[in-house]
Amino acid sequence: MLAAGGAQIFSRKRSTAPQEPPQPTGGKVYVVLWFDTEDYILPQSDAAAKRLAAFLTEQGIRATFKMVGEKARVLERRNRRDVIGALAEHEIGYHSNLHSQHPTVAEYESTLDWRTGADEFTRRERFGFETVKRIMGQTPTCYGQPGAAWAPQAYAALKEWGVGVYLDDGQQIGLDGEPFWYAGLLNIFNISDGRTLRPNETWSNLADAKADFQDIHMRLNSKRAGGLISLDFHPCEFVHKEFWDAVNFAHGANPPRDQWKLPPLKTPEESEKAFQYFQQLVTFMKSFPSVQFVTALQTRSLFNDTAQRRVYRADEVATIAGQVGPGVSLQVHDDYTLCPSEILFLLHSFVTQTVQKTPEEPILLDGTLGAPVSTGAPALSNSVNVPWEQFARTVTDVGSYLRKFNQVPNAVWFGSQGVPPESYLLALAQVTDHLVGKGALPDTVSVSPAQLAAAKYVADDSPAIWDWVIFPPGFHAPRLIELGKLQTWTLKPARLSPSTSPAQ
Repeated sequence: MLAAGGAQIFSRKRSTAPQEPPQPTGGKVYVVLWFDTEDYILPQSDAAAKRLAAFLTEQGIRATFKMVGEKARVLERRNRRDVIGALAEHEIGYHSNLHSQHPTVAEYESTLDWRTGADEFTRRERFGFETVKRIMGQTPTCYGQPGAAWAPQAYAALKEWGVGVYLDDGQQIGLDGEPFWYAGLLNIFNISDGRTLRPNETWSNLADAKADFQDIHMRLNSKRAGGLISLDFHPCEFVHKEFWDAVNFAHGANPPRDQWKLPPLKTPEESEKAFQYFQQLVTFMKSFPSVQFVTALQTRSLFNDTAQRRVYRADEVATIAGQVGPGVSLQVHDDYTLCPSEILFLLHSFVTQTVQKTPEEPILLDGTLGAPVSTGAPALSNSVNVPWEQFARTVTDVGSYLRKFNQVPNAVWFGSQGVPPESYLLALAQVTDHLVGKGALPDTVSVSPAQLAAAKYVADDSPAIWDWVIFPPGFHAPRLIELGKLQTWTLKPARLSPSTSPAQ
């Protein structure tokens, strides 16, 4: 269940008391500690953010504070240079301009296509991004949506802004609870490890959280490459009893500023209990020798995309082709992973050498083709046999498209017959197998029905995945899910490199 500010609250009773931290035996356990710094209504949340930042600085830990644009402006108007200075000791991310004021990100994106949605995100959000950059004195390194207001078009804008990490939580997309590459960004999103470390409603589950951390640590530490934990808090939750935005903007409400209400406060004792929960949990995690706290930007060097800048020989391309089936999806190989659009690029480049009658050479993968931005030709119901001469002309035409637009086409044309790109990729795999296995051109190519199986990693549209009290009742966004599923052409696991030291 998502709380008003977007935090997920989990609780599990444990009877096992935490033991002494073990000595490191395997891989590093990286902890991404991040704060959605968003409450621009309750003044006490300013001091809460400062206390958290100052404590972490004293501990020698850099966290990531994702700032709302209006929050940064409020700190400036209140002349809270002390708070700004404390937060600036850490890495700064971006968490939207106005957070919960309507329309929220998912609401204004819900009817827009890919390109229009990216432009609208920039129109509404770039000002807040630049505000945070100016006030905090550093360029935000990551973005995460407010609450459950996820929208895939944001990725296109963020990539253009130079933001390389999507850091948040949600139910809309996930890859087995692990980090992943999607739409050109590293996603620390929908991560399994870390959720049980969150407090319950009364902040009384510290012993359970410590025991859970030990279990997670033991499992991740046993892996050669280690693993990653994503743990989030909100500064405001240390001082209030109800989220600031739920008090004012719940169920689609959008009152003017002069009617905003302050959320009820915790008692001093309740607030101190929350801070003690956090401080004791952090110092407990820090006591493990194999634990290393990292920021959003540092995860980019931890999860190096080894498929990129790699040269693929003909035998490797043949192996890749052999794993392509009617259900088009990502691939995991011994030392690299590939998303469907990268697979299409490699196979298309290999076949192009035959079409152009050029010497066979290894293929360099330098970048990832973007996904189709809309559904093109309808799915095939039966296979279509295409003469080699027509197939070769189509390969040349697709090559022109890839060079101009750097993305997978919405449809691929064999004369007057348009087919989905999934069917074209399946045909490329069959041609590659034929060329490598028989060393001769096929007379005809069978273009068969295929589907984007990777789309299963994006949840189907339902009110459940938009479970945020801020949305109007019954809100859901089928257009966003449709676009999100198309973007799984760019989806693949992000794998942690063994013994990697993150760049500072």
